[in-house]
Amino acid sequence: FWIDRGGTFTDVIGQAPDGSEQTLKLLSASPSYPDAAVEAMRRLLAVEPGAPFPADRVAAIRMGTTVATNALLERKGAKTLLVTTRGFGDALRIGDQSRPDLFALDILRPEPLYSGVVEAGERLAADGAVVTALEATSLAADLARARADGFTSVAIALLHSDLNPAHEQAAGEIARAAGFDYVALSHEVSPLPRFTPRAETAVADAYLTPVLRAYVDRVARAVEGAPLWFMTSAGALVRAGAFRGKDAVVSGPAGGVVGVARTAETAGAAAVLGFDMGGT
Repeated sequence: FWIDRGGTFTDVIGQAPDGSEQTLKLLSASPSYPDAAVEAMRRLLAVEPGAPFPADRVAAIRMGTTVATNALLERKGAKTLLVTTRGFGDALRIGDQSRPDLFALDILRPEPLYSGVVEAGERLAADGAVVTALEATSLAADLARARADGFTSVAIALLHSDLNPAHEQAAGEIARAAGFDYVALSHEVSPLPRFTPRAETAVADAYLTPVLRAYVDRVARAVEGAPLWFMTSAGALVRAGAFRGKDAVVSGPAGGVVGVARTAETAGAAAVLGFDMGGT
């Protein structure tokens, strides 16, 4: 099965063992079924309502989805906390000063994806050496208060953690002990030397992954072990368990680009223009 799970419609192509193909389009959200992609597959497989999903009849399920895209556009991600080095709490709000209208006097900033900040007492030097040890006790207290305030996801981005992840790893353990549902460590999410893009990627991952995982896990349970793959923003397929928010922002559009490129290649077209009209 090849599936595009959009915000409005879900399109499914099923290829039978003899090579014949069938297609089906369903509304992505309907009171008639729990999930459009699963419902479409069940219909193409002629599975009776209430019967188990026939995972043994399915060789592969490959899906592109705008679940993370829409969560980002509509600001419906997890309530996210940013943990960063003391003194850098406003670094992402300041950013790198890149903006569409460089000389505008009234600068309109989009609201950050995180809704709270904890500054951890710690510091690493530019070579990764420890300047100030992590103040674990005070961080644990701050994280416990944040969890009690309703924060469910946390992005931990500390200075120079790409060179020495020890403080981030320790902070991650403290966050998990505090009961956070999801913890994103910047050195794992985006192991790059520049602090701002690394921290921004960690925040996006913490904000989107819980929403994405809820959907992916629901589909995985519904297909009962059938091989399930998802399209990443880079146009590659990964197994369901490895699909994260940071890789899913343009999952659906990336699938479209791959499809357009393959279609052009098959037709022998040297140049091609693709158009994606989204319902949302």
